[in-house]
Amino acid sequence: MSLFDTFGRVHNYLRISLIDTCNFGCTYCVPQQKPGKKKAEELMSAQEIYEIAGVFVGLGIDKIRLTGGEPTLRKDFGQIIRKLSEYPVQLTLTTNGFLLHQFIEDLEVAGVKSINISIDSLREERFKAISKTTGFQTVYNNIFLLLEKGFHIKLNVVLMRGVNDDEANDFIELTRHYPLHIRFIEFMPFTDNEWERNKVISYQELIEQLSEKHALIKLPDQLHDTTKKYKVAGYKGTLAVISSVSNPFCSGCNRLRISADGKMRNCLFAQTNMDLLTPFRNGEDIVSLIEQNVKAKAFQYGGQQMTPDIKNSQMLLIGG
Repeated sequence: MSLFDTFGRVHNYLRISLIDTCNFGCTYCVPQQKPGKKKAEELMSAQEIYEIAGVFVGLGIDKIRLTGGEPTLRKDFGQIIRKLSEYPVQLTLTTNGFLLHQFIEDLEVAGVKSINISIDSLREERFKAISKTTGFQTVYNNIFLLLEKGFHIKLNVVLMRGVNDDEANDFIELTRHYPLHIRFIEFMPFTDNEWERNKVISYQELIEQLSEKHALIKLPDQLHDTTKKYKVAGYKGTLAVISSVSNPFCSGCNRLRISADGKMRNCLFAQTNMDLLTPFRNGEDIVSLIEQNVKAKAFQYGGQQMTPDIKNSQMLLIGG
């Protein structure tokens, strides 16, 4: 089986948020007024995550990404990722990297090959200002620890004008000697994250800026890619831009999301969620609900326009 929406897009990629909290307080993700933490019984248990994911796998999902909040904050994170590895899927995660050293064995046993690590500055004090933590050195060390262990490491960098946009070349420099893959992400609007369009460093602007210093080589993009990929001639790593604001890639979208409390979301900018956990706990068949949610997917931005008034949830609760 396959999950198609009304625009003919097949959906084979599921992002599962494991937890609705984070040990970082990144300004673009966590609002000043943090949402209240849900009770444990309101969140999917490890077994429920496994079984609900299995329903999606039966509907054609072949890639699962674990997100949060911060997924490694789940005390049963190791159990969850090992259990999900029983499915015939590509299994990966997005993390702030702070606790990764504690789960290397779990990741290896689960067959995880690629990990996305969010890091928005290579300067310790600026990292602290953005993330509201003092964890820079731990994250930085874990990036290279995982690299040494043979993992494919992508670094997610949310570029914001006047905040960290002057570090783009510093991140590119990391790819000179290391097989790291830098992903510059356009600053996106989420509830209470003080988004303004003039803070967005667009794809075109960034590439023009980087081209002044580097000989960029365009790499081929695939149908479902969220990135525009490049590399610098002679460098070991690559770079890419996720142009959600200036150059959306919605026509090839194949992603679905489940929040930590079991709500299905068919788009990052979807205006409504569908509760899967309650009917699942009631013993109901959730296949028809999943199919209904996919069919209700808008072509772009949840049927909205990219303006400061766009409606969205808090990124902390969506998992990106």
